[in-house]
Parts: sequence; structure tokens; C-alpha cells
Amino acid sequence: MGLRCVFTDHSLFGFSDIASFLMNKVMKWVLSLNYACICVSHANKDNLTLRAAVDPRKIYVIPNSVDTQKFTPNPGLRYPVNMINIVVICRLTYRKGVDLLVDVIPVILRKYSNVHIIIGGDGPKKIVLQEMIEKYNIADRVELLGALHHSEVRNVLCRGHIFLNTSLTEAFCIAILEAASCGLLCVSTNVGGVPEVLPPDMIYLSPAKPEPLIEKLELAIKHSKNIPCTKMHETIKSLYSWQNVAERAENVYFKVLEAPRLTLVNRLKITMTLGPISGLLACFYLLMHLWILIACEVIWPKESIDIAEEFNFEEYQANPEKFGDHLFRVDETKAVA
Repeated sequence: MGLRCVFTDHSLFGFSDIASFLMNKVMKWVLSLNYACICVSHANKDNLTLRAAVDPRKIYVIPNSVDTQKFTPNPGLRYPVNMINIVVICRLTYRKGVDLLVDVIPVILRKYSNVHIIIGGDGPKKIVLQEMIEKYNIADRVELLGALHHSEVRNVLCRGHIFLNTSLTEAFCIAILEAASCGLLCVSTNVGGVPEVLPPDMIYLSPAKPEPLIEKLELAIKHSKNIPCTKMHETIKSLYSWQNVAERAENVYFKVLEAPRLTLVNRLKITMTLGPISGLLACFYLLMHLWILIACEVIWPKESIDIAEEFNFEEYQANPEKFGDHLFRVDETKAVA
């Protein structure tokens, strides 16, 4: 349709398997006419540049954030007491490194009698953890909480001293950000954009292998009693803000609005650069949709469609009543239990 588009990416894809190869080809096709992209980390930006052949000058890095008012530390919630609690909260899938977790947990529990493991989350790999608990007879030292509602995550995090992330690939990892905001010392695999998230004094990074991960966990256990929870929370509060994220994203949209609109000829030229076969298919696809849009214009003329008007926010702030009654109300008589 020739509309200015901004693509936001928060995933990392590989280059070796067939699924990733096909997805990368689709991304290259789709993003060839994109005006800008937003990535959550520099690792994410490099990945998108390579797999979709996007000009890096069109990619802006804007990290995720965390609501520090909701994720506040409370050491009084730590349970069981007189133990060093290691918390893991993630989807229990292969990508989140559950198999790596299975190699690490028994060794740590065997070495340290005062360590307790708390695992929140659900997924296909949950059975692997259950088998590990039965095999090593550690049901009294490993809690499987199952699926957690987002409102429950903060209280579970506050039970811990250390947060463990074993992801095999991660574009950003909000989980370690939430954990640090709650005052937990983090131990994580050194993958993707994880090294960009926290200052070095808040996290121990390790290759995605059992032995070095165990070494970093032992360092964290050693320093677990001296974690400055409040200081960590204040640091995260100063570094991350959704307000800042929104302003930076808005700046990208304004830059895109100022960019000249691509003409049909320019769009056809760009799609032809995708390759002798892919380029022709993309041009055919583009022209086919153009004819569909022309047909839609004949059937449903633009004059018959409500167009969103420009909203003057300054005028609204000065006189909200002018814009009518915009309060949300619920008819309790029609509410369904």
C-alpha cells in the first residue's frame, strides 16, 4: 500500500537450519520496502542486518525496560530462611536451556547443603526437571512452581538471593532486568544481547556450558549474603524507564514521517534487487496487490470510509471537556460471571 512502516524485532534467528534460512529469505523480502527497524539490543541489530540484508543505518537500538515500581526488593520474603535461594523463572523449553539447568542443579546441590532451588514456569521440558528431581532424590530442595501469572513473578523473585538464566539464545532478556530490580544477583549464559542489559557488578556471565556456569554460580553463592538490594534497584530505576523507551520510539516514527515516500517505480526497483527469481516474484506480488487496492477503491470509495483525524494533544490538555465525555464505564447489570 506504500505506507510508511517501522518493524520492531526482538528475536534472534540462526543461519544453519532450513526453517531459519526460509524465514530469513521472507524477512529480506518483507523488509526491503521498510522505512526503519527497531531492535532491542546491538546483538539483535547485527543479527537482523545479516539475516535480512537491512541497511544498519535504518536500524535503531531501543532496549526493553521494566516497571521498577512493581519490581521492588523485599528481603523479608526470602523463604526458606537460612538458605541461599536460587530462582529460575522461564518457559521450560529447549531454547531456555533447561537441559543445561539439569546438568547444573545436581552438582550445585551436592556441593552446597544450604542452597535451595525455586523454578517457576511451564513447558514441554518440565518433565526433564521432574525426572532429574526423582533421579537425584532432591524433591525437598527443588521447588517446581509451574506456570506463574505475571502478578506473581515479583513475589517469587523476592524469595531469592540469586537469579539463574540458562538461555541458549536471547535478544535482550527482560527476566534478568526484573530480577536485578528486585535485588537479586544474576548469573546468566553469555548469549545474544544479555551482556548489554546489566552492569558487570550485577551479573556473572558464563559460556553456555555446565562447568563454567557452575563456577559462576559458586562465585554468586559466595557473595550472596552481601547483595545491596536497594542499591541495585535504584541503579535499574536510573538506567531503565518505559517513558524513555516511548520517547525514543516516537523519535523514530517522526524521522520516518519526514522521509520521502517511495514511489511505485522506486518500490519496483528495490524489489528487483532481491534476485532474478525472488525479485520478479516480489514485483508480481506488488503489482497484484496494487490492482486489488484499485478494485477495493472502486467497490469501497475512500469518501465512504471514516478517516482518523489529526489529534491536537496540546488543545486537549488545555480543554479536555471540548472533546466530550470519554470516561470508561462498565454496565454491571450486563456483566457475566
